Amino acid sequence: MIKRILFLILFSVPLQAIAESSIELPLVVTATRTATTVDETLASVTVIDSDDIENSQAQSIPELLQGIPGLSISNNGGPGKATSFFLRGTESRHVLVLINGVKVGSATLGTTAFQDIPIDQVERVEVVRGPRSSLYGSEAIGGVIQIFTKKGGGDVRPFFSLGAGNYNTTRGSLGVSGGGDNGWYNVSAAGFDTQGFNSCRGEPFVGGCFTYEPDKDGYKNRSLSARVGHRFSTGIEFDIHGLQAVGKSEFDGSFQNNSEFDQKVYGGSVKANLLSRWDAKLLAGRSIDISKNFLGKNFSSKFETARNTVSFQNDILIASTDELTVGLDYQSDQVKSTTVYDESKRDNVGGFAQYQGNVWRINYNLSVRHDDNEQFGKYNTGSGGLRIDIMEALWTSASYGTAFAAPSFNDLYFPGFGNANLDPEESATAELALGGKVPHLNWSLHAYQTRIDNLIAFDSFFNVGNINKAEIIGAELDMDIRLWDWLLKVGLTSLKPENKSGGVDDGNILPRRSQQSAKLDVQYRVAGITNGLTVFYDGKRYDDLANTKVLDGYTLVGIRTEYAPEEEWRLELKIDNLMAVKYETAEYYNQPGRVVFFNVKYSPKL
Repeated sequence: MIKRILFLILFSVPLQAIAESSIELPLVVTATRTATTVDETLASVTVIDSDDIENSQAQSIPELLQGIPGLSISNNGGPGKATSFFLRGTESRHVLVLINGVKVGSATLGTTAFQDIPIDQVERVEVVRGPRSSLYGSEAIGGVIQIFTKKGGGDVRPFFSLGAGNYNTTRGSLGVSGGGDNGWYNVSAAGFDTQGFNSCRGEPFVGGCFTYEPDKDGYKNRSLSARVGHRFSTGIEFDIHGLQAVGKSEFDGSFQNNSEFDQKVYGGSVKANLLSRWDAKLLAGRSIDISKNFLGKNFSSKFETARNTVSFQNDILIASTDELTVGLDYQSDQVKSTTVYDESKRDNVGGFAQYQGNVWRINYNLSVRHDDNEQFGKYNTGSGGLRIDIMEALWTSASYGTAFAAPSFNDLYFPGFGNANLDPEESATAELALGGKVPHLNWSLHAYQTRIDNLIAFDSFFNVGNINKAEIIGAELDMDIRLWDWLLKVGLTSLKPENKSGGVDDGNILPRRSQQSAKLDVQYRVAGITNGLTVFYDGKRYDDLANTKVLDGYTLVGIRTEYAPEEEWRLELKIDNLMAVKYETAEYYNQPGRVVFFNVKYSPKL
């Protein structure tokens, strides 16, 4: 079937349409903290814009990002359950996550609850693969994921959606946006409910959730988002935003089996053109992660962490093609919990500088950063890269960067296993890339090697320490083909995330990462109806350090269709896991079978 689709793409489109097709490279801000096109960043970047989100009909951030090159996802039992992202084979705590520039995540766990971020409030996602500590500080060993909430602008537009599917799933959203030519605002609310299925087939004292609860584990999410801003004739621009998601997740466990969550992030920024060649930006924000845990109706524990951040950035144009960026970051992490930690607060101050330049057909980038943290001390990181445009349609690049991840509060102070003497995890990554762009094709191939020292893990006595080393060798292919009303996207990943700690596990594959994955997504329009086909393959993975627990690879097929009876209305139908494949990304934790979802949307076009 795939061969037939490729044949139709290549031979059923008029040559004139092929010649007129064009792929515009989007602007990104995450890779360099400045607005540049994808090919100027010298990084492996995937951009998912509002059209991509709508066309995918995804119901969650993990579903939206499934199959992104370099990304492996592990989930503990369906929608709303604990979800881990492994970017380029690194640990889940090695991904730095931003929402509108504000750092988010749990200071105790050291990870972000991607499953609770409401996709209905999201306008754009940028995924940057590779080390970015020289610009952002701790956590950015595997890369950075930045999520932008809906912004608005233009004429006043009300919008809403309502949908339903199996597992007694319902989803709805409504809001209004506008702001004119120089302003923007968006206010929206959304809800998601599912009765779910039995998330875990665990056995007492054996594995998984270590209990047997053959029930349906539901999930509900209620969210509210607001964003407003304006650009004045003087060049001054401000933007204020807020996002909150609250809800409840049910799961299986012998000590707790449901939790109430509250995720909040809000902040604002001011940009100003201080001189003709000098732009400045001040950004401040606060993110809060709250989890109240229960066993049945009996209260078990509460964890609340808050992160306050302030950034001051200056972009100075040195020449027509060169730019110097210098800035300061401040971050304060705070913990309030029913669990007593020896320390409950820490501050970090970081200073960074970056130079981006161009000479003939060569673009280059150099950046350095110094962080001073009251718990783990001072740390320096740096990176550099260059890109050579061999010809108009072909380029090559090389880069090298160092990064680190500071221990979380759980790593340092959780009663019973925390170790206050932990050092930050350190990494070094070398990367080579080749890519090209022609009117109907854009592609890139990246190969890299990452070495991680001081990897935090448990020893044989379940004490946490800097005991491990790892080496990750990988390659990624990302390709888009646009021909008339057809769009073909291909993503391939091959990596070897190897344990290099010595001892009995030396040479083993790090757990819960698949070593190979591939995604084919085909979208096409026929008689005003947009159709899509997705084929996703994920190779086998191991669920333990000893590599004795094997999780088989699997292939998922999904189809979708969209019909617009009027310009403002859309009728959507999506079927995921069409063949009802049974698979696991974490041992004992079930995944959805065939999922059917129908959705109605109203959204006037700009």
